[in-house]
Amino acid sequence: MLSKQIPLGIYEKALPAGECWLARLRLAKTLGFDFVEMSVDETDARLARLDWSREQRLALVNAVAETGVRVPSMCLSAHRRFPLGSEDDAVRAQGLEIMRKAIQFAQDVGIRVIQLAGYDVYYQQANDETRRRFRDGLKESVDMASRAQVTLAMEIMDYPLMNSISKHWVTLII
Repeated sequence: MLSKQIPLGIYEKALPAGECWLARLRLAKTLGFDFVEMSVDETDARLARLDWSREQRLALVNAVAETGVRVPSMCLSAHRRFPLGSEDDAVRAQGLEIMRKAIQFAQDVGIRVIQLAGYDVYYQQANDETRRRFRDGLKESVDMASRAQVTLAMEIMDYPLMNSISKHWVTLII
């Protein structure tokens, strides 16, 4: 894996569905990939990963050790359903709890980067308040992630809030 000049990875959703990470990582290796990016999307099945037991988390760590195929990143798109910018306090609180669980999960299994979608809200109309709440949620998330030594990355979206790497967000959350 480290002998390759440029490691090549694949997104989990590009592989056959299933919950057996050992089989998934073996397949990725057979196909010539060095790593797999995990998906925690808005579906209940993928959100449930954040509540995996110690044994389930250890099974993932062992699968990585056995295959040599890493899982260095997570695409956390669950915030489409539970946005950090939501004007509904209960929904926003659930979004922050998902973030907390994702960071803990990442720390437990060795994921170094959590990629976030750059939406303040997804299924509702955005406004100044949703953007403010999103910004505040990002600040809180950055604090949590930095304590866990997990990196948060923003995915560039086809959405005015986060459609360029030159946006001003980085200066607002540091």
